Amino acid sequence: MEYTFFDFLMLVGSLGLFLYGMKIMSEGLQKLAGNRLRSILSAMTRNRVMGVLTGLTITAIIQSSSATTVMVVSFVNAGLLSLVQSIGVIMGANIGTTATAWLISLFGFGKFSISALSIPLMGIAIPLVFSSKNKRKSMGEFIFGFAFLFMGLDYLKASMPDLQNNPEVLSFVQNFSDMGFASVLIYVLIGTVITLIVQSSSATVAITLIMATKGWIDFPSAAAMILGENIGTTITANIAAIPANIAAKRAAFSHFMFNVFGVIWVLIVFKYFVGMVEYLVERFGPSNPELATTYGLSLFHTMFNVCNVLVMIWFVNLYEKICLKVIRPRRGEEEDGDFGLQYITTGMLSTAELSILQAEKEVELYAKRVRKMLGFVEQMTNMNHNDKKFLKLYNRLEKYEEISDRMEIEIGSYLGKVTEGRLSNESKEHIRSILREVSEIESVADACCKIGRHLKRKMDADIVFGDELVENVNSMYELLKEAFDNMQKILASATITEQELIASRSIEDAINEQRNLLKRKNIESLNNLEYSYQASVYYMDIISECEQMGDYIINVIESIKIKNRG
Repeated sequence: MEYTFFDFLMLVGSLGLFLYGMKIMSEGLQKLAGNRLRSILSAMTRNRVMGVLTGLTITAIIQSSSATTVMVVSFVNAGLLSLVQSIGVIMGANIGTTATAWLISLFGFGKFSISALSIPLMGIAIPLVFSSKNKRKSMGEFIFGFAFLFMGLDYLKASMPDLQNNPEVLSFVQNFSDMGFASVLIYVLIGTVITLIVQSSSATVAITLIMATKGWIDFPSAAAMILGENIGTTITANIAAIPANIAAKRAAFSHFMFNVFGVIWVLIVFKYFVGMVEYLVERFGPSNPELATTYGLSLFHTMFNVCNVLVMIWFVNLYEKICLKVIRPRRGEEEDGDFGLQYITTGMLSTAELSILQAEKEVELYAKRVRKMLGFVEQMTNMNHNDKKFLKLYNRLEKYEEISDRMEIEIGSYLGKVTEGRLSNESKEHIRSILREVSEIESVADACCKIGRHLKRKMDADIVFGDELVENVNSMYELLKEAFDNMQKILASATITEQELIASRSIEDAINEQRNLLKRKNIESLNNLEYSYQASVYYMDIISECEQMGDYIINVIESIKIKNRG
């Protein structure tokens, strides 16, 4: 029997069906779980053991360690998880992903294969997919994905070439089996490369199980490929971290390190580790050779990841230090990775008084971080036209604004939970004032980002501000910096005197007067044709945003006054 190009396309198509089923099933489960997964992830990572259990649970539920690690990277990027917390979750995700191998072993091989029920399952899923209710639709997608996965696995087994009749097809793979320990290293590399190509360790595990059951490779070689797959799967999180901040890059790198170091120590004891698994399967496993092989590889996959976590969990702090040493911030990137809730814990709430104090501290820190955004727009305003650093600074500004939105939600959600407890009227009024402060500070961040967008549109339109316009904008920035510094001082003390309130309103009046003066001068300058009308539009947009920012700042101060009065 000749293995043709059509047979090869059948093989690739079967793999595609398997991958698509895995994707649809994972996405359906994620939609079913909704935001609860994110809540679990942020709330259950207070120590490394809880982090491991959280990663394990979520990955076992959504059947994708890649989805979990990408979610973890995005949380670290937003400052909602620390690097140490993320390492624990990633360790758990590695154990959780072994559930897929067991799923395939139990239902995809042997006398009964669930692929026989794939079409009937789709019949059940169709009315659910067309349902108007999102939960039913998500359930239908999950069932469809489940059916596609096992249908793809069945086609994959059928389309793999018969090595006895076509020994030349994968003879090169067998050529590496008689080279001692070098063979193990080669199969580790093959597993890594295949996983890099298909971007799914689950698919590569399925391929490895089929290769082993068909007799192409022996059990130790298949086990070595599974080790390689654990390295290859780390690439997804590292790709997700490319546009992210330095903290997210470190989280992704910790995933790579964890798996690589795990593979290294298992390779040292590989002969004995494989022997132990083979013994357990012979003693307690099925008599069917094909099933024994699949169960043995699934057991190897699970034992490797469980043992790896049990060994590596004691070195989490060392991992953190290595990540900090290896991935260093570039110039100008030092502050970008330090976002996160430092005073508020997302776990169990403490007493109402302590919770309010934590929230006030967090708001003070929040204001300090937003203050940096004002520094960014000032730098962007004073840059030379078409300066190459402009876009880099603009991207940092947008990143800060995005994280500012996330922090507003986190602080607000925390205070919302505090209000669910038994509080005095005074405490409730206190919380309402803090919520207003948070909202107004976030509006300051929005205003900074809008100024940045006006400056970018100005640059894209090839408009250059003259020295006088730049000086006028800088005069607004100076007043805003004075107002902001005054606001931060009052936030730090959490109280305000009558004199401080009068001084704050005086700064706000100065901002308004400067805005009015610049508006009048702008009309005169346009009449004298000193600059174009288009330049005037960008200029006045920036001045207006500056005046709005002044309003937001005085609103924060006013809310502190109300809080003190309450």
